[in-house]
Amino acid sequence: MSNLTKENFENMISNGMSLVDFWAEWCGYCRMLTPVIEEFQSKHGGEIKVIKINVDSERELAGLYGVNTLPTLVVFKDGEEIDRKMGFQPIEVLEEMTDRPERNA
Repeated sequence: MSNLTKENFENMISNGMSLVDFWAEWCGYCRMLTPVIEEFQSKHGGEIKVIKINVDSERELAGLYGVNTLPTLVVFKDGEEIDRKMGFQPIEVLEEMTDRPERNA
C-alpha cells in the first residue's frame, strides 16, 4: 500500500488499475475501512495498485480530485477515473468497482 503525494500521484496512476483511498486519521469511517483496504490489497495487490492519500497532508491533491467526503474511494484505469464511492464500503463493493469492462480494455 502506497502513501503518495501530489508529486508522484499522477505517475503512479497513469498505468494499469489503481484503487485510491482518500482518508484522514481523525475520520472514524476511514479507520473502519482500513482493514477492508488491507484485505483487498492482500487479495488483489498483485494486479491492482492500492494507494492511500491522507487529505490532511495532501489537501491540494484532494481538492484536485473533488474529494469532499471521507473516505472517498476512486478507481483509475490508466490515469482515467472509472468509478467512485464515498463512505465505508465492504470488500464486495471494492471488488465490484475494480471488476469492470474498462479494467480489461
